[in-house]
Amino acid sequence: MPESFMENYKAKHQHPLNRLTHNIGIPMIVVSLPLFFFNWRWALALFVVGWVLQFVGHAIEGNQPAFFRNPVYLLIGPLWFVRRALGVFRPSRSGVERATVKDRR
Repeated sequence: MPESFMENYKAKHQHPLNRLTHNIGIPMIVVSLPLFFFNWRWALALFVVGWVLQFVGHAIEGNQPAFFRNPVYLLIGPLWFVRRALGVFRPSRSGVERATVKDRR
C-alpha cells in the first residue's frame, strides 16, 4: 500500500479521541463481517456501533472521513490498525517510519 495513503490517513486522525474511537470502531466493524454468518443481530449491532464511533471521532476531529473522497480509504483504516497493532510501523514527526528488527530490540 503506498505510504502516501497511510500518511494522509494519519493526518486525518490526529486527535486522541478520534484515534480512540477508531481503535474501538474498526475492530468492531471487521469482526462484524464474518459474524453475520453466525449471528446477524450481534453482527449488525457491532457494525452500526463501529461506524457511529468512527463518525463521532471525525466530528471531534472536525473533518470528514477520507473515504468520502476516495473509497480506497475504507481499506486503509483496517490496515492502519493492523500495522500499528503488529508494530510494522510507528508514527513519527517526519511521517511514517518503518520499524526495523534493530528498532524492536
